[in-house]
This record gives sequence, structure tokens and C-alpha cells, in this order.
Amino acid sequence: MRILTLALSATTLVLFSFSGVAVASAATKCPDLGGTLDAGQICHLQAADPAYTLNISFPINYPDQKPVVDYVTQTRDGFLNVAKMPGSHQMPYELDTTETEYNCALPPRGTQSVVFKTFQDVGGAHPQTFYKSFNWDQGYRKPITFDNLFRADTQPLGVIFPIVQTELQKQSGLTSPILPANGLDPAKYENFAITNDAVIFFFGQGELLPEAAGAIQVSVPRAAIDSMIA
Repeated sequence: MRILTLALSATTLVLFSFSGVAVASAATKCPDLGGTLDAGQICHLQAADPAYTLNISFPINYPDQKPVVDYVTQTRDGFLNVAKMPGSHQMPYELDTTETEYNCALPPRGTQSVVFKTFQDVGGAHPQTFYKSFNWDQGYRKPITFDNLFRADTQPLGVIFPIVQTELQKQSGLTSPILPANGLDPAKYENFAITNDAVIFFFGQGELLPEAAGAIQVSVPRAAIDSMIA
């Protein structure tokens, strides 16, 4: 029993050390990116000019910081490159990227998710809203993707697609609003968050429904898919 206790203590120490290093590293990244850190450990990047406004926020306590910081940096730089191009602006350009965090504590291991929702207006016919998610397996200490969320011997979209179709029928008022070619495409389900009760899928503007429907999300109950989750 003592050996087990010591082993658990060592494991806990390693995990806390890893977490501490990640947060410390992220904290230095926030000012490096020109951001300010609030009491909730959220980094805020802001920029304003007569031609544009930019607001991005991201959590520094997400365990896998590098891809998050890379995404934030690419989103910011891509927008500013367009906003600063010479030429006339129909209106001030706008970028707003906000974060929502989700957690799951169900055994055998917990998960942590962060979902970015971006509203972008760069003077086109319509503004665009899109999502980007990151999911982390607390037990195995690795990213979770749609491909490794489910066991290899399962067909999760056979269950997920009808649920998504039914929910979007309610939201849009359309009958069978999603073509099977889209609804059964795994690439459409890359952005999701895991909770104790559901896996929530996020779809950017125009991904599944016409652009006029805007960005959408659908919650798939865990009870429908738990037997397939890896």
C-alpha cells in the first residue's frame, strides 16, 4: 500500500509540475503577443485603428498551449495583413474571437476543451462566423480529435448524423436540411467539445446549412454515443 501511495504521489507531482510549466510558459506568451492577462487567466489581445478593430481572448491554463497560441497568432496576423492592405475600406474591418471552456470529469479520465468562436468582417458581401476547437485528454496527456475520440471499430456518424439532422430541422424549419454527403463527412465534425452529458459539435457559417443560417451548434447526448467513445 505504501508503494502505491508513493507512486500516486509521484504521479501527482509530475502532473502538477507539468501544469505549472504550461501555465508559466503561457503567461509569458501573453505579454509577448501584446496581450493583457486578467484574474481569470484569460489573455486579451486588442488592437484598434480607424480601419479596423481586433479583439481576441484565449485561456492560458489550457494544457496544450502551443497549438492554441499558434492558432491565435495566425488568426490575428491573417486579419491584420488583410486590414492593413492599401486600398479603400467599405467600413472598419472587425475581428472578434472569444473562447468558451468545457470540462468532463467522467471516468476513466477527464477531458478539457476550449472552443473559439470568431466573427470576422473584412468588407465582403457578408461577415463570417466560424469555430475552432481544442480538446485534451487529461489521462493520456494528448490531444483528442474526431478520429481518436471513437473506437476504430465503430461508425459514430451513423448515430450522430441523424441527431444533427433532426436538431437542425428544428432550428431551421427545413425538412432534411443536410445532404448525406455533408452530414456523413467526418471533416465537418472536427470542432467539438466534450462535457459530462454530451459532445457538442460546432459548425461554421455555410458548413452544413446555407450561410444565412449563421454559425450553429448541436449537442449530441453522451447516452447515444458513449459505447463508441474510445
